[in-house]
Amino acid sequence: MQPPIHEEEPLVSYHDNHEDEAEGQYNPPYDPDVTKTVRPVVLHASPPHSPPQQTLSPQQSQHGTLSLPVSIALSLPHSPVHAIATPRPTLLFAIASDDPAEVRRVLESGDASPNDDVGPQSALAFALTSGQLKNRTEMVKLLLAYGADPASVKRIGAEEDERTSANPSGDGGEENGEEAIQNIRRKSVDPLEAADPATRYYIARAEAPQTRRASALIHRSFFRPLTKVRYEMIGQDRALEQLFRVLSMPSMAPIVVLLCGPSGHGKSLLARRFGSLLDVPTHTVNMTTLRSTHDIWRSYSMSPYEVSEPSSLTLADFLLENEGKRCVVVLDEIEKTENDTILSSLLMPWELGRCSFEAGHRHVNVSKVIWLGTSNIGHDLVFEHQSSRIAPAEPMTRDEYVDLMGILRPVVSDRLGPSLLSRVTTVLPFVPFTVEEKLAIAAEALFSLAEDAATRLPAATVEKLVKDSLKSYVPAEGARSLYRAVSAQLLDTL
Repeated sequence: MQPPIHEEEPLVSYHDNHEDEAEGQYNPPYDPDVTKTVRPVVLHASPPHSPPQQTLSPQQSQHGTLSLPVSIALSLPHSPVHAIATPRPTLLFAIASDDPAEVRRVLESGDASPNDDVGPQSALAFALTSGQLKNRTEMVKLLLAYGADPASVKRIGAEEDERTSANPSGDGGEENGEEAIQNIRRKSVDPLEAADPATRYYIARAEAPQTRRASALIHRSFFRPLTKVRYEMIGQDRALEQLFRVLSMPSMAPIVVLLCGPSGHGKSLLARRFGSLLDVPTHTVNMTTLRSTHDIWRSYSMSPYEVSEPSSLTLADFLLENEGKRCVVVLDEIEKTENDTILSSLLMPWELGRCSFEAGHRHVNVSKVIWLGTSNIGHDLVFEHQSSRIAPAEPMTRDEYVDLMGILRPVVSDRLGPSLLSRVTTVLPFVPFTVEEKLAIAAEALFSLAEDAATRLPAATVEKLVKDSLKSYVPAEGARSLYRAVSAQLLDTL
């Protein structure tokens, strides 16, 4: 009787110094970096229980290698491949937690990039399409603020279109023509179509060429974090662009910016967020309370958004504490002082970057202070300019905005005085909102006022509430009128 015929195991070679294993790496048998010896298949007669062959050639002995059967070699302990190849899914967990603060922490820590893939799609696409997130808009805004690519969202629909076109039935089965068409339509819906108006607005804003050009102006500047303000306020693209232009220019003079225009259009919001985005301290002075030239230095900060507790520092104390350092001073309602002489105390700090709080006191270095003034000066002028535009419903062009700046500056000079205005770096008019911007503001108002109840509303109901609120929009009141209109709509709906 012929002895049983069996196939001999191939042999692979591993170095006995285990350098790869010591480094925590594992090379599979097909890795070209691993020296391996594979014998051709040989059929021969041998005893049924012959032990596995192990050979050590002179060359292998010289180089310290040992040939082992594959079954033995692969049983050696090694680090699992997935421990090396799989990145830490911290961003996925942060988004899935539905906690914007956790997403911000992960992005700021550098543990993840906003453009990391989360499973088969980008982090932005995951946040946008996840139906369980109550804070979806906040997640999207955070990812965009930290540099997420908005094009990744549109690729979802394109890839789904390609898949459904190749296989309309989705399961390999046969469908009639009408069913196939309906199936393709259902699967290839643009994810943005199901998003609320605010989310659509922020994604469109992120991918606009004007946004990228403006951001490039301060890309390598200390002021780069200010680009994130686009995802905390709606509208005023031209004002932000001009602000970034001014901040990108080298200058030895202190930075003084006046934000002018109608109420409710984002002036106070930008001023309030300026310091926090730059991570520098802020002191806000209510200019309507001043009665003398010295009152400004004795003023306590009046903004509830700057610190968790009311400030115990006067403006003089604040400037002394931050002498020679970057900080922000907001002069709210600067034109509403009791008389123009009160503003004369700002002439020296705005021109020379030094000031003295009282006669006989030393000069304090305030050259690094960023002075922001908010004012309603030019309220009527802004609306007159808007109505005279060729296409008032369209976003304002750069040339139109520059023209408005030129018209507004003399008006501000007449109100504050040419001596003070000559020390102002730039005057930024805030312009009326477009229809898309109004819809975005109304949508944010809806989610802010209704909170969890808004997330349970059908998309069609959200769209109707938002559009109906625009009927009560008052241009002179801006965003405040939309918040009031949304609030009234919610009372009737909820």
